[in-house]
Amino acid sequence: MKKLAIIGSAVVLFCLLIWGYFYFNSEPSNVAEDAANSTKTVDVLEENDILVFTPRKSDAGLSVILYPGAFVDALSYAPLANNLASSGFKTYVVEMPLNLAVFGKNRAADIIDEAPDEKFVIGGHSLGGVMASRFAHENNNEIEGVFFLASYPDKKGSLKNASFPAISITATKDNVLNKESYNKNKKYLPKDTTFVSIEGGNHAQFGSYGEQHGDGKATISGTNQTDQVTNALIAWLNTSVKTQER
Repeated sequence: MKKLAIIGSAVVLFCLLIWGYFYFNSEPSNVAEDAANSTKTVDVLEENDILVFTPRKSDAGLSVILYPGAFVDALSYAPLANNLASSGFKTYVVEMPLNLAVFGKNRAADIIDEAPDEKFVIGGHSLGGVMASRFAHENNNEIEGVFFLASYPDKKGSLKNASFPAISITATKDNVLNKESYNKNKKYLPKDTTFVSIEGGNHAQFGSYGEQHGDGKATISGTNQTDQVTNALIAWLNTSVKTQER
């Protein structure tokens, strides 16, 4: 009976995953697809299921690893990644199995191992941020900082004793982020954490994939929100991260 119960639970979980994949799975916008093209300042390529945005000229000395939100295609973060790369920060957007970072928590390890001369910050959107914090928790010597986009660390990804800084960016029209859980889990953030709130932004516009079920209606454009997220991240990278002594 116990074995049958385990099999039954596995079948139910599999069915829920398949339902979630087709019900919630989103498609990158045209803006995202355009941002995935190489430009005069950024080279873009896909290798080993990772989108890599590399600055052609300046190199800020820090690289960014981004984990997507649940059921969100990695390409949807191309506008943000292109912006960061245009400012000198090489950016890796990781494609996840079934578009769920819970199945690819350690994918950052391959990136770090293959680029020993680079220094990294890691973070993500929604579920991606949770999994990024778990990776950082287990690999704190490999990470210079963690960023959360409408996200937070959980107990398994606690960073409260981390020596590196973090940034938490939220949006006022976000109805997907569980505010109670967000506030409860602030205790797992590092002491050096910067908080930024984007007025009029929502959950989906942290990426570029259209509307999301249950989300609030944004009162600013997706481009505006992406620009604000970019500016907040760059300011944090240039101050809190670069000035730390590690």
